[in-house]
Amino acid sequence: MNTETILAANLLPLIIYFGAVVAITVIMLGGAYFLGQRHQAKAADEPFESGIVPTGDIHIRFSVHFYLLAIFFVIFDMESVFLFAWSVALEEAGWSGFTEALIFISVLISALIYLGAIGALDWRTRRQRTRTSNIRRKGKL
Repeated sequence: MNTETILAANLLPLIIYFGAVVAITVIMLGGAYFLGQRHQAKAADEPFESGIVPTGDIHIRFSVHFYLLAIFFVIFDMESVFLFAWSVALEEAGWSGFTEALIFISVLISALIYLGAIGALDWRTRRQRTRTSNIRRKGKL
């Protein structure tokens, strides 16, 4: 057999799987469209959150600290994923793997210390920081 025949034989299950996924998706979306309820009530287009009618403006500006916290979570969560994979392969990794994991952890700890030093983990507002520093200068804290 030539390589093209072998390649086609290996790709056939993938093509069948892809076709099945597309067919199931079309059937589900088409069924929901054709069998779903349609009504034009005025209240149908209104947002309804947990039985409470919303009031006020929906465009709330969040502080950048929420974004930073999410980024820090992703970074340090990925650390746990890598360390879990390392712990599973601990015997195969040996001392060189232990040294690499130690370097990895030390880099992340130094990054955490740096983030604390530049104030990226400080959630206080400028007014709260000023008030705290004034209290410290007066000796009350």
